[in-house]
Amino acid sequence: MNSTNLPKTLMEAMRYFSDDQIAFEFVKSLRWGDDVICPHCGGKEHSFLSTRRIWKCKACKKQFSVKIGTIFEDSPISLDKWLAAIWLIANAKNGISSYEIHRSLGVTQKTAWFMLHRIREALHNGTIDKLSGEIEADETYIGGKAKNMHQWRREQRGGLGGSFGKTTVLGMLERGGSVKAEVIQKPDRPTVTKLLTKSIMRGSKLYTDQHNGYDFMKYHYEHEVIHHAQEYVRGNVHTNGIENFWSLLKRTISGTYVSVEPTHLFRYVGEQVFRFNERKGTDSDRFLKAVSCIVGKKLPYKELTGKVLATGAIA
Repeated sequence: MNSTNLPKTLMEAMRYFSDDQIAFEFVKSLRWGDDVICPHCGGKEHSFLSTRRIWKCKACKKQFSVKIGTIFEDSPISLDKWLAAIWLIANAKNGISSYEIHRSLGVTQKTAWFMLHRIREALHNGTIDKLSGEIEADETYIGGKAKNMHQWRREQRGGLGGSFGKTTVLGMLERGGSVKAEVIQKPDRPTVTKLLTKSIMRGSKLYTDQHNGYDFMKYHYEHEVIHHAQEYVRGNVHTNGIENFWSLLKRTISGTYVSVEPTHLFRYVGEQVFRFNERKGTDSDRFLKAVSCIVGKKLPYKELTGKVLATGAIA
């Protein structure tokens, strides 16, 4: 795959991938390069059925397509529409709604919603690399405002308190670098300690607010606390960077997606983390990074809609 020939803008991408053969060769090259490998047994001997664009493995006798083992698997949607959708979501600063995909690509809104969740599943690509240097950590709460709810729902969620009934997201920002964020059950000390020590290199400088979930951080990091009741910046001690990320996330959710179910929130967080971490690249760079994540990510419709148990989400 020669990256110099790839499109640089959305219009170029739409034209480029409108050729079915080009789209097919692009995904094939992305997955296997020059040597197609059977996803069932790892065999390299196969025959190609050009009329259906599928291979038949000579070792295990099974057929497979370029879509198998990716977010495209079992989808009748053509590759050109899938690739256009990936380009759109990877480069839309405030996200893109299923209705916009529906209008732009000519698929139903239900199909567009499913496509976007599959792409988010691919973008939700955690890394084992730890953050280091100067790190800001903070938690935020995502959910509707209690004052806008019916009384019975307020009572169900526990009243009018600011975080009642909301979903907690814990984030960490390496100053000048990447952000990590995960949906958690509650920001108690054991949960916060486990996630931060897993994500941040020991010996780093850590800046947080006065939340008691960070009480044990002084045993792992050079920890300084900013008391927001008194001040927001004290020299180099602040959490303004991670709070800026929260504002981007909340703007995306409230402005574009309007309402996000707690069970799906981790994918929306992953989408925003991806765009933030790839912010210094071009549109083409972000597209290539996003499309490189499609392999090994499957999201059946039954799992997405809760008809079967989801394979990991909220920590």
